[in-house]
Amino acid sequence: MADLSTLARPYAKAAFDYAKEHHAINEWQDYLNVMSAIVSDKAFADYINNPAVAAQAKVATLKDLYNQISPEDSNTVFKTLSTAIEGGAQADSNAFVNFLTQLAEQDRLALLPSINERFGLLKAADAKEVHAYVTSAYPLTQVQEQLIEHRLATSLGAKVVLHVNVDPALIAGVTIKVGDKVIDDSVRGKLKQLKTQLTA
Repeated sequence: MADLSTLARPYAKAAFDYAKEHHAINEWQDYLNVMSAIVSDKAFADYINNPAVAAQAKVATLKDLYNQISPEDSNTVFKTLSTAIEGGAQADSNAFVNFLTQLAEQDRLALLPSINERFGLLKAADAKEVHAYVTSAYPLTQVQEQLIEHRLATSLGAKVVLHVNVDPALIAGVTIKVGDKVIDDSVRGKLKQLKTQLTA
């Protein structure tokens, strides 16, 4: 059986294509973020995975959850979607509820976290935005972070968003991961390379 990421891919692409065409990418990302959090809850996960519960009942339960989370604020994502389920919201909200209904009818609501993740990747790619994960042996200064960001942006030809972590086990230096590419300029990495060469 295909993994969740593979199953989620066509749904994420369809959602992103619609959101982009209707200039609602951020709104759909917000909706997906909220829905992912809800379906990741174990109690709700058991409910949506129950084949005895009808698709429309699952969607109706979502409306009730939105109302419980935000009963007063009509400007929140929750209230917007609640209204959409009742048939009175804007087009992008109605479209998202139709999307939820389609997932429910195909027994695919559990894919929402994976769809959300893939949607985020499509959004970043569309914006020519790259996420770089930097791990340093010591905390980096703001100037050092800006220098790394600038060099990566120049090399990749895209906007770079840095995610910086500290790992003293590196001893010194940094590692940088962009997608499936890793640049290891740490002392630990160099020692590992030396060991490999000596034992080859």
